Amino acid sequence: MAGNVKIVIVGCGISGVAAAHRLVKAGFQNVRILEATARSGGRIKTGSLGDIIIEIGANWIHGPCEENPVFCLARQYGLLDPKALTPENQAIDVGGHPQGLPNFFSSSGWKLNAEDVFPAQEMFAELMTECSEFQCQKGEPCASVGDFIRKEVKERAAEKWKNINPATRCLLQCMISNMLKAECSINGAHSMDEVGLGAFGLYKSLPGLDCTFPGGYEGLIKNLMSELPDGLVTYSHPVQCVHWNDAKTGNSVMVECEDGERITADHVIVTVPLGYLKKHHSTLFHPPLPLHKLHSVQRMGFGTNNKIFVEFDAPWWDADCEIIYLVWEDEDVMVDQIPDLQRSWIKKLFGFTVLKPTERYGHLLCGWIAGHESEYMETLSEQEVTCEITQLIRRFTGNPTVTPRRVLRSQWFQEPWTCGSYSHLATGCSEQDLDNMMEPLPPKGSNAPPLQVLFAGEATHSCFFSTVHGALLTGWREADRLISHYPSISPSELSKSKL
Repeated sequence: MAGNVKIVIVGCGISGVAAAHRLVKAGFQNVRILEATARSGGRIKTGSLGDIIIEIGANWIHGPCEENPVFCLARQYGLLDPKALTPENQAIDVGGHPQGLPNFFSSSGWKLNAEDVFPAQEMFAELMTECSEFQCQKGEPCASVGDFIRKEVKERAAEKWKNINPATRCLLQCMISNMLKAECSINGAHSMDEVGLGAFGLYKSLPGLDCTFPGGYEGLIKNLMSELPDGLVTYSHPVQCVHWNDAKTGNSVMVECEDGERITADHVIVTVPLGYLKKHHSTLFHPPLPLHKLHSVQRMGFGTNNKIFVEFDAPWWDADCEIIYLVWEDEDVMVDQIPDLQRSWIKKLFGFTVLKPTERYGHLLCGWIAGHESEYMETLSEQEVTCEITQLIRRFTGNPTVTPRRVLRSQWFQEPWTCGSYSHLATGCSEQDLDNMMEPLPPKGSNAPPLQVLFAGEATHSCFFSTVHGALLTGWREADRLISHYPSISPSELSKSKL
């Protein structure tokens, strides 16, 4: 009987690939991945701008250190620059925030002095650290991170900034708005008012200076896929419904595909993004998800964070600059939402990272925009986006002639199988929601056969949600759950039959 264990994995993103990789290595040979699109990788998606390699999806290895399995695999496959492998780089702790020498530009067309905005950056950093500490305490003063930041800045600024002239104080509050927008991108949220304060500290960052893949993030997927048996993945094969706990199928789970194919399996690992799960849970599972699990799916946050790549013939930023912040001087009320989407969506773009080294990327910037403004941006033509970006940069530089060579944007909200970018813990979320997200079906205490449906993906990790390493670890976790469920299986037994 053990030799006939059949496992179906829904989704060929990093968590699905990691699960399959682990199971095959353990000797399971009846493993099949069903992928809705024509490619592997999911939200890891490498593209190009001319002959420049760019990341449409996942950008960095966050926290490249020995505890990060993505870093260890990338090193093993020889996919990283030598600098990323140095002990010094692995020891730096950036706390999950973009690093590098900044330039600041204002909406009146002036380059700002870093010293003028430093008090706002310092206060904001202190408050973000405090936000992470409420999770260990017995209560939080506000429901959301956004509410807490605004309330505390108003109170502390009255004392700390009382000797600063009113114009500079106004600029500092505008800088707070900019940093709130940056946090929206980091957290994959429309507004920091939607990010829960009490659960904010559940996210854990790893040490290490965030690094990228010179040849593209998809190199990691390709290397992992090359170690799987041929034909293990069926592409362009969407799953319509997972039938579990069904008397008609006995102990088995039946996976119904959109093309009518029905596949019987002992176990199904569902790795679809939370955005897709939120939209399609009612039709994806039969019977429906248990209420406690469904409520966690609904409570968890899942937002959009898009990139806008902008290439120039010559730089308008400093040679050593690594990140550019755009400060609107009419945002002293500390906002991270734009009321007039159609006319002012571009104001949500907090700034750009400068792609380095110049020898590889030329003069290329990556702009970041999150939330409903980002989703609206996706509906515009490339020409409209290019026009808005050009006007924005001319305004902030005070140079009416600066013109991009090329512009390319991502459109993650429109991707039908992702419906956004990544997860965050919304207001009202707790550790219990993350436990519920990763709980297999049927739930504990049920008389039905265990481990019919298992769940992996970044939104199911207890502290690394929203990251590639979190997604990978959850794939391993669910594979290990099945491996430990069959402790007596030998590799020779497992090879007796194939899907």
